[in-house]
Amino acid sequence: MIIAKCPMRISLAGGSTDLEEYVNSNGYGSVISFPCSLYSYISVFYDKNGYNNFFNKYIINYTSREQVDDIGEIKNDVAREVLDHFKCDPLAMSFHADVFSEGSGLASSSAYLIACIKAVSVREGLSLSELDICNLALKIEKKFNPLTGYQDIYGCGLGDLKRMHFHEGGRVKVQYLKKNIFSFFDMHLVYTGIKRKSTKLLESLDLKKIDKILPLVDQMEKSINNYDAQSFLDIIREGWAKKKETSPMITQNVVISDIDNTLRRDKSVLAHRLCGAGNGGYFLVFKKRDSANELKNSLKIKMAERAIECKVI
Repeated sequence: MIIAKCPMRISLAGGSTDLEEYVNSNGYGSVISFPCSLYSYISVFYDKNGYNNFFNKYIINYTSREQVDDIGEIKNDVAREVLDHFKCDPLAMSFHADVFSEGSGLASSSAYLIACIKAVSVREGLSLSELDICNLALKIEKKFNPLTGYQDIYGCGLGDLKRMHFHEGGRVKVQYLKKNIFSFFDMHLVYTGIKRKSTKLLESLDLKKIDKILPLVDQMEKSINNYDAQSFLDIIREGWAKKKETSPMITQNVVISDIDNTLRRDKSVLAHRLCGAGNGGYFLVFKKRDSANELKNSLKIKMAERAIECKVI
C-alpha cells in the first residue's frame, strides 16, 4: 500500500487575482498563501487475488464507494483523471482528510489531486519533483474544474509561506517569505457548516473590482518583511472587505453573514476572513497567542465546536 498526503492551503492576500480570466485580462496576478497543518490523504493498493487482480475492478472509496470495470466509469473526478493519465491497471484508491473538505475553501480538491498524483506515480515507478507534480496537477484539474485558479495547486504543492506571481501563458514564479509574523498571534479555522460549489460563485465575480485586491499583495509582503503585525491584520480586514465587494454571492447565505458579523463584533478577534471563493467552508480567525478557550467561549456553541487551530507548515 502506498499512502501520500498533501496539505491544504490558506491564502492571505490576492485571492481571485490568480484566476486565468483575470490574469489574461490584466496580464498579472499575485497571491500570498501558505500550506496549513491540515491534510488530504490518498492511499493506493493493489490486491494479490481480490477485486483488482481477480475481477479486474477499480475500487474507489471516499464519501461513496465505486466499483467499476473501466476508468471512464469512475465518477470521482480526481481518481478518474489521474488513473486515466497514467493508464493504470485496476487498483483500489481511498480518500481521507483531516477536516470536512468538500467546498471547504481550503483547496482540498487540489490537495487530493497532488497526493493522488504522488501516490500513483510512485506505484508506477516514476520520479516526479514537487514542481513537476504541480504542473501536471494544474493540467489535470483544468479538465474537470476549468475555472480553477493558479494558486490552489501551487499553494498546496509547494511548502512554506510564499508569494506567487502569475503571468499570462501560465508562467508561475514563487517567492518565499519569512514566517516570523506568525509569532504574534494564533490562527483558528471556524467551520461554517455550509458546503458549496465554487463554479457559480467564480462566474459571478466582477473582474474590475478584483483590481482593488491586487495592491494589497504588495502591502502584505511589506508587512511580513517588516514583522508589522498591526499592518498585517489591517490588510487581512481590508482584503476581506474588498473580497466581499467582488460578488454578492460571497456572503449570500445567512449563516455566513451571521458568523461574519459575530466575529466582527468579537473584541477578542484580531482579524478574520472567509477562506477560498466564499459562501461556505471555513473562516480564518486571528487571535492573541494562547487564546483558544477565549475564542470558543466567545462563539456560539455550534461554532465553537467547529473551531480548530491551524499552523503554517
